[in-house]
Amino acid sequence: MPSTVPAALRTIRVFEIFAQERRPLTNVEIATHLDVAVSSASDLVHTLVEAGYLMRTARRQIAPTNRLSEIMRAVNAAGLPIVEIQEACERLRDLTGESTLAGRIVDDVVHVLVAVHGHHPLRYAGDTRQRLALHVSALGKALLTLSDDDAVRAALSRRPLTQLASGTLTDIDALVAQVGKFREQGWALVESEGEEDLAALAVAGQHHGEALALSVVGPVGRLRRHFDDHLGALVRVADEIFDAPLSIDLPAED
Repeated sequence: MPSTVPAALRTIRVFEIFAQERRPLTNVEIATHLDVAVSSASDLVHTLVEAGYLMRTARRQIAPTNRLSEIMRAVNAAGLPIVEIQEACERLRDLTGESTLAGRIVDDVVHVLVAVHGHHPLRYAGDTRQRLALHVSALGKALLTLSDDDAVRAALSRRPLTQLASGTLTDIDALVAQVGKFREQGWALVESEGEEDLAALAVAGQHHGEALALSVVGPVGRLRRHFDDHLGALVRVADEIFDAPLSIDLPAED
C-alpha cells in the first residue's frame, strides 16, 4: 500500500505558511510553524533555496521566489494536459536514454513546459524556467514548420538573432530555408546552434488543438550515433499524444 511521505507534506506546508504570514521568515519561525527541530527546518529550507523555490534576503531571512508561481502560470496558460505531456517525455527519455523536452511558442520564444533529465552521466539539464530562442532551438524550429514561410520570417524578425555557438544561423534567409527543409522532412535537427556540442532532434504537431513540440537533447556525437533509433522513438511517442499521426521523411541510409 502507498504510504504518506512526511517530507513532501512539510515542503507543501512551507508555502502554505508563507501564504498565511505574507512576510519573510527565519528558520526558527519556519521550524515553529512546522513543529520540527530547527536543524530539520534548515535542511528543508536549504534544499528549496538550492532548487530555486526559496531565497535568502539581505537580512538572512527566507522568502519564496517566483518560480512556483511561474510554473503554475505556465501550466494554466498552456491550456494543455501537462500530466500527459510529462508522461510522454518520460517515455521518450526511457526509450532514448537522453534528456527530453516539450514546449510551445509564446511571444516569439519557446516556453519549456516539461523537461525530463536523461539517464546518461553526461546529459542536458533543462528545466521549465527555460525560454529558448526560436533561431537556435530544435523545439522552436519544429514549431515554426507548422507555419508558412512568411509567418516564419515574421516570427524570426521580431527578436535579435544572437550568435550563441559555432553553428548558430543569424541570416533570416538561411533560417527560413532551414525551417522549410525541416517542414518538408517532418523533423528538425540542430547541432551546436544554441550551445557548443549540443544537439537536439524535434518534431511538432497539434495536441488537443494546440501546437506542441517534443525533442530529444544530448551531445552531438551521441545523437548522431543513435539518430535513427531516436527519431523512431520520437515519432512513436509523438503519435501517441498528437491529434494526428506525423508524416515523416526518414533519412536515406548511406
